[in-house]
Amino acid sequence: MRGVGTPPTPQPRSSLATTLLLAALLLTSVFAWFHLILSSHHSCSQTGSISSSNRGLSAENYPSPFPWQPPDFSDEYDPFPSFTSSLLRSSYRKPLNNTGLSMRNIVFGIGGSAQLWSQRKEFIKLWWKPHRMRGFVWLDEPVPATDSPDELPVLMISEDTSSFRYTHPIGSPSGIRIARILVEMFRLGLPDVYWFVVADDDTIFSTDNLLRVLSKYDPNEMYYIGQYSESHLENFIFSYNMAYGGGGVAISYPLAEELVGMFDDCIQRYPHLFGSDDRLHACITELGVPITKELGFHQVRFR
Repeated sequence: MRGVGTPPTPQPRSSLATTLLLAALLLTSVFAWFHLILSSHHSCSQTGSISSSNRGLSAENYPSPFPWQPPDFSDEYDPFPSFTSSLLRSSYRKPLNNTGLSMRNIVFGIGGSAQLWSQRKEFIKLWWKPHRMRGFVWLDEPVPATDSPDELPVLMISEDTSSFRYTHPIGSPSGIRIARILVEMFRLGLPDVYWFVVADDDTIFSTDNLLRVLSKYDPNEMYYIGQYSESHLENFIFSYNMAYGGGGVAISYPLAEELVGMFDDCIQRYPHLFGSDDRLHACITELGVPITKELGFHQVRFR
């Protein structure tokens, strides 16, 4: 406190210098931030933007050119390693005009078991159209070939999944094998595939209705289509946002492509889950893709 007539105390030079230094540092930080933003924008314009359907990807970890653009497979240019090159070449297809969707653009994956096959195959015969459809039944063990190849999908033996952790107290590790049907189908590299449909061996499809429903959606986007259970208890235990394999689950090619790259690592993070449907749901959720509900996919759990 100063008395009347006492001159004001001059501000120390060190305080003024400190203020000027802080202001300079602030301006430098602002300019550096703007430079970073502009550099990132320039980099994106050089590598190609990622569409909204490819959430969580970057140009560095995604093959370029993208699957929807025809790559140049001349002798002078091969953008893919030798292993993935043959897979992508065999499965490459142009973007589909939705009005042109046919059953040949859908691949079915049916989860079954050798123990129940003799009874369950009769359900599949009710709806399978051998010369119009493509698909596989994935079994845990070989079975006797007692049926004509024209009556049923191709029988396949699933890969060994004993190395995957499973800790659910009352479930069965077979849920891991069934969950991986999508991965094993995708790796076959079939051409002109736009949708993968996975289901149980006692699921019965109305194939014309299925084709009509899938024709509503753009197969160049990531879709996870199905429906929850008619059982409130099952929905309460699992989820009201999970598609059930009993009613069938439709997965677009781009979503399957993303799942294949991360699925085995993903299911290792969920050893406590019960079956195949919740594992598929968990990994699709990690990719940020919600379920698209279609009431025609019936789980049928009336009590």
